[in-house]
Amino acid sequence: MRLFAGIPLAAEVIEELSAISLRLQTSGDGLRWSAPESWHITLQFLGNTGQPQCECIVARLRELRSPPLPIQLEDLGFFDRAGVFFAGVALTAELRLLQERVTAATGLCGFVPETRPYHPHITLARTKSKGRGLEGLKSRIRRHPGFTGFVAAGFVLYESVTRPAGAHYEIRERFSLAVE
Repeated sequence: MRLFAGIPLAAEVIEELSAISLRLQTSGDGLRWSAPESWHITLQFLGNTGQPQCECIVARLRELRSPPLPIQLEDLGFFDRAGVFFAGVALTAELRLLQERVTAATGLCGFVPETRPYHPHITLARTKSKGRGLEGLKSRIRRHPGFTGFVAAGFVLYESVTRPAGAHYEIRERFSLAVE
């Protein structure tokens, strides 16, 4: 199973992102738009994982202590080389600390943290072929929206299930954030 830890979004934020996505989509735009139910903020991608390792992850993440944290979305943006359109997420000290605690916990199960800097975001669309489709989308963005902030009261261990229409994310386990 392919696993990752992430923060689910508040309903208000999903509504805001849905409105933006619907406004920007055009037929034949060369993009594969992500479904709102798949939107999340990744804390750590774990990849292919066996059942014993999954049990270790769940046990270690259950031990993690962190208070609820404020989440604020930023501007819309692009990872041009990867062909990704996203909504940026402010990298606060609280979010960075949670991400570091998650990677430390999974490290006890044999996972190695990414070497790239953590760049929290919500993937809204991907190009069907690398690089093509983003230029047209960039020209349709006339202003950057303001987003509603929310407080994340927990995070989730997701399983990415590959289907012909794209990946589908199933919740394997939920973890609450509580005052330390």
